[in-house]
Amino acid sequence: MRNAIIIFTTLTLAGCITQSTDTSPEAGALAFQQDCASCHGSDARGEGDFGRTLIRVPPDLTTLTQRYGGAFPRDFVMSTIDGYTRGDHFSPAMPEFGAGDMGATVIVEQDGIGTPVPARLLALANYLESIQR
Repeated sequence: MRNAIIIFTTLTLAGCITQSTDTSPEAGALAFQQDCASCHGSDARGEGDFGRTLIRVPPDLTTLTQRYGGAFPRDFVMSTIDGYTRGDHFSPAMPEFGAGDMGATVIVEQDGIGTPVPARLLALANYLESIQR
């Protein structure tokens, strides 16, 4: 009986830690509220409670497409969130999310080449693209 309880508990816990591969804008909206809204604001316009206390106010993320000539800068957005490519103009207050666990990966295919990308990162980019003005 004790072994059955241990096996049941182990299987139950394993089910709880399954990482999501949902890359929808809705999943990205949830991730944004958890990880980004305190600085960028719940509406992504740079007016978060913590963001207002920074020396450099976080940018309005709803105008990225406008600022990049009408095309959403997906690669730039994902590398910025990840922390892989950032210029000196970025505030050190912006975390390098790629240094932590961004969860399960999905394969993104472009020009016949598949690249593993954290699903949470892709969901955030999809969400930001969906709220462009």
